[in-house]
Amino acid sequence: MSVNSADTAAQLEVVLVKAGRTKIRYTAELLHDDGTRITVRAPWAGDGVRDFGFVRFEPGDVFTEYYWRDRWYAVKEVRDGQGVLKGWYCDITRPAVLHGGELVVEDLDLDLWRSADGATVLRLDEDEFEASGLAATDPRAAAAATQALDTLELLARQGGFETLLT
Repeated sequence: MSVNSADTAAQLEVVLVKAGRTKIRYTAELLHDDGTRITVRAPWAGDGVRDFGFVRFEPGDVFTEYYWRDRWYAVKEVRDGQGVLKGWYCDITRPAVLHGGELVVEDLDLDLWRSADGATVLRLDEDEFEASGLAATDPRAAAAATQALDTLELLARQGGFETLLT
């Protein structure tokens, strides 16, 4: 299914699963689906403000989220309520699955942040990933997750994610 701006706005539910449980569920506008990459846009779905120290996610923020059916990550462009780019938050995930009106994504704990100016690139939650035991229970998935984080970090340090998102 290909969706573009000329089509009627379609909505779907994004379901982020972690350790077998739904971590968060929210409604998003489906912007594009070419059969491999799915692009959605949604307002910040968290409760209140989430201050990570390097960025604050807050009501009014808008996330344009890119998911792949064949890649082990999701890239989320984050803008404030006035449209100013804050940066990109990347989740390491199993490939996304879209069934019906639900986009299901399994979070594998690893994350990456790249600030809008590219000056800050942070690998996040490596301790959580290690503690998850994925390397022992699913070595193939653990290797794919680690490779995905390395790939995203390299792209972030070499100028950003534009090649992925165009």
